Amino acid sequence: MSKSKLEYIWLDGYTPTANMRSKTKIEKDFSGKLEDCPIWSFDGSSTQQAEGGSSDCLLKPVAIYPDPARKEGYLVVAEVLNSDGTPHASNSRATIDDENDDFWFGFEQEYFIMDSHTQLPLGFPVGGYPGPQGLYYCSVGGRNTHGRDIVERHADLCLEAGLNFEGINQEVACGQWEFQIFAKGAKNAGDQVWVARYLLDRLTEEYGYYIEYHPKPVKGDWNGSGMHANFSNSVLRTAGNKETYEKICEAFRPVTKEHIAVYGEFNDERLTGLHETQSINEFSYGVSDRGASIRIPIATVESGWKGWLEDRRPASNADPYKVAARIIKTVKSAEV
Repeated sequence: MSKSKLEYIWLDGYTPTANMRSKTKIEKDFSGKLEDCPIWSFDGSSTQQAEGGSSDCLLKPVAIYPDPARKEGYLVVAEVLNSDGTPHASNSRATIDDENDDFWFGFEQEYFIMDSHTQLPLGFPVGGYPGPQGLYYCSVGGRNTHGRDIVERHADLCLEAGLNFEGINQEVACGQWEFQIFAKGAKNAGDQVWVARYLLDRLTEEYGYYIEYHPKPVKGDWNGSGMHANFSNSVLRTAGNKETYEKICEAFRPVTKEHIAVYGEFNDERLTGLHETQSINEFSYGVSDRGASIRIPIATVESGWKGWLEDRRPASNADPYKVAARIIKTVKSAEV
């Protein structure tokens, strides 16, 4: 008789920024298949998802990945349901309107690696600052590169877990990094981002670090952290003309506030119009423009206006499910 460790991962009810929660279920002779993951429950009164007098919430497994760091381990992404089986109000995954997986998403997750003792990004001296921005981006060598050991281990774990993990690089600020996830299907993309975040956060426990997803943890002349959302659907992938792209981009203009509302807490500190951002109070789009709200990649233009768009506004702490749901709604509203 074999026994497997199923780590159920879900999002709590804290607002506006949800936190990951997880707990382990031991299953005998587990097949490794999603359909054989049982529905489980948890105390919602401890996660701001229920009252103490009626505290049970349900965990519905929706995706499963091998856990490369645990013997006979699996990572089980779960949606939160009410006790009657309906989606909980905090269940952002259930709001995604992409049942046929027509939408593809590539998320660029930026983050800072923080030293738990100093409460500063790696490379920051206590009581001072490292050298100014300029030499950290994609750097090599101990003078400007900080945290490569944990970043490399995280990449290996994500690949071993079967995530469609597409790359890593040190970012513009000291101690800042990025990884990229791509998936066909909005829910699938969101699942993989959350699992990648889970693996990274869990890994920091071994180092005395933690991951800071705040979009502007270091004030002053330092880049903030975003989670740029690259997206396409069959229309964008086959359009073949500039007009279609402009109509879809213009569909975003009147709902700017609705997008910002789900693009992450404290995003106003990052979207200032500086450091490769557009102001949170403005909306713009342009070809190869990293200072725009939405960038039209040059590769899309060179492919005859067939490709994707990049929404550069989502913050590093944004929920990819909410970001995808809002983008899908807006793209579908465009009259093309």
